[in-house]
Amino acid sequence: MGKQHDTKDSAPRIIISGGGTGGHIFPAVSIANALKALNPDTEILFVGALGRMEMEKVPAAGYKIIGLNIQGIQRGSIMKNLMFPIKLAQSVIKAIQIIKDFKPDAAVGVGGYASGPLLYAASLKGIPYLIQEQNSYAGITNKWLGKKAEKICVAFDGMEQFFPADKIIKTGNPVRKDSVDIAKKRLAALELLKLSSEKKTILITGGSLGARTLNKSIHAGLQKLIDADVQVIWQTGKTYYKTVMDELGKEHHENVVITEFLSRMDLAYAAADVIISRAGAGTIAELCIVKKPVILVPSPNVAEDHQTKNALALVHDNAALFVADRDAEAKLVDRVLELLNDKNKQVTLSKNIGALAQPNADKDIAYEVIKLIK
Repeated sequence: MGKQHDTKDSAPRIIISGGGTGGHIFPAVSIANALKALNPDTEILFVGALGRMEMEKVPAAGYKIIGLNIQGIQRGSIMKNLMFPIKLAQSVIKAIQIIKDFKPDAAVGVGGYASGPLLYAASLKGIPYLIQEQNSYAGITNKWLGKKAEKICVAFDGMEQFFPADKIIKTGNPVRKDSVDIAKKRLAALELLKLSSEKKTILITGGSLGARTLNKSIHAGLQKLIDADVQVIWQTGKTYYKTVMDELGKEHHENVVITEFLSRMDLAYAAADVIISRAGAGTIAELCIVKKPVILVPSPNVAEDHQTKNALALVHDNAALFVADRDAEAKLVDRVLELLNDKNKQVTLSKNIGALAQPNADKDIAYEVIKLIK
């Protein structure tokens, strides 16, 4: 009987909490997969926020998830905020119950609404926990939770301003391995996109939903790009595809490939000489591994303006160029043409962004989680 009990003990039980956006959910699933790779017997339970994306995405990745009835503070809506303390209290009580039932050895928070109540409950129950902070600027919840965390895994330098220095480990952010595997794919990618290998190519990507500013900026400067004989891979996002196509018509220039969504990011990255992108933490982690010259146009519509801070962290290392959202329509296309004509600048940016790459983030974070248990 004793023997059987030992194997039970050797199978770690871990709760992973958080979500809200793809930027939080993808790293969470990566960490879960890396924990399973280290020890296939690991029991993993996710805790998310009811009605948010994780409630679909996590089961699709093969993991069990329990939802808390929690929301963030809603800007400009007093009525919705009146419910916040009640929902928060209920979520903490439910999180304590989840911990009692599941009996985890450790917990992981990846940011997003649900990680607050769950990690707070873990601290009350004496369960060690780790925070994975994806951005260069820590959010309010993570700063508060960081005080009692055992370890904080970060992706940027200078995080001592938010967390105790002795708890910080720089692991980077987990990336989709298949998205960044671009070696020897350039010619095949250009062929597939019906583009020429003789011409310079830029990739514009605003994430799966798209980015209005990027679309308006490219539309405004498209003729300049066509006149310069530059090829464009333009991912508009779901929200804007129809508008862009209506404005340009089906018969737009052969140098311009317009797509709603890029299911093969690896090919898009491989084909590009220069990339224009938003500055979400997950995207930046991919761009560092891809090592292409990048112009970042951070989204201003995110909590604590963290995309701008992410972008400026790269600019500080001379690893990316920066165009503010409000200036993009007037300046973005000129900046990209300038960069395409400056070979030395391209080489410098590639080298410096490549130096920031951390391709084993998921494994490194999983090791830290296991160390908490021992």
